[in-house]
Amino acid sequence: MTKNFTKEELEHDPLLDKYTQAVGYYNQNKTTILSVLISFVAIIGIYIGYNYYSGNQEAEAQNYLATAEKSYSEGDYATALNGDEYTLAFGFIQIADDYAGTNAGNLATYYAAVSHFKLDNYQDALAYINEYEHSKGIMGVGSKSFHATLLELNGDLEAAAKKFEEAANWDVNNSTTPFNLLKAAEVYIELGNEDKASSLLTTITEEYPQSAEATTSIKLQGSLAVN
Repeated sequence: MTKNFTKEELEHDPLLDKYTQAVGYYNQNKTTILSVLISFVAIIGIYIGYNYYSGNQEAEAQNYLATAEKSYSEGDYATALNGDEYTLAFGFIQIADDYAGTNAGNLATYYAAVSHFKLDNYQDALAYINEYEHSKGIMGVGSKSFHATLLELNGDLEAAAKKFEEAANWDVNNSTTPFNLLKAAEVYIELGNEDKASSLLTTITEEYPQSAEATTSIKLQGSLAVN
């Protein structure tokens, strides 16, 4: 049976009260609410547009990178770096600059560092490796160690030794860790910091006794003791 509400009951109906309050709030704050909604829609649009743009950028960069990698694999490091104006092919430098923020752009930065190294341009190689975002885990150890080598070649031995230590600890394992610890120890010896070098050599012999670097470490420790 349907109940007929009186005027007083309708006036105090909680749903109608909430509706009336909402309408009143909207009318009072209409400009603010519309601004927030418009901003929200704009943010969603920007997010979707950015993802679409990023996807296109990544695909373009990967295509250009494949051509540059071909020149690199053929040992034509100059073309790999600078591209080919006749075929309008991009080189690693342009890919790194124009597609910064993409995975391909980051990889192009690393390739640019290695290509400069192959051409004996150690300062330029260091400039690019400084901009490279190293991979996490074991995949980043090689680039970290390469970074340390470039620092050493450019005469910054203190930074090189620390970077070799960083490479050693980037992914602790029985292969790359003792290798980079030994490299760090050798640089510290060159710096005259024998205490630090001895500490690293001891770590190798005690924690990685089966490694190929352990034998070298024992010999180096012996020469330090003589000195």
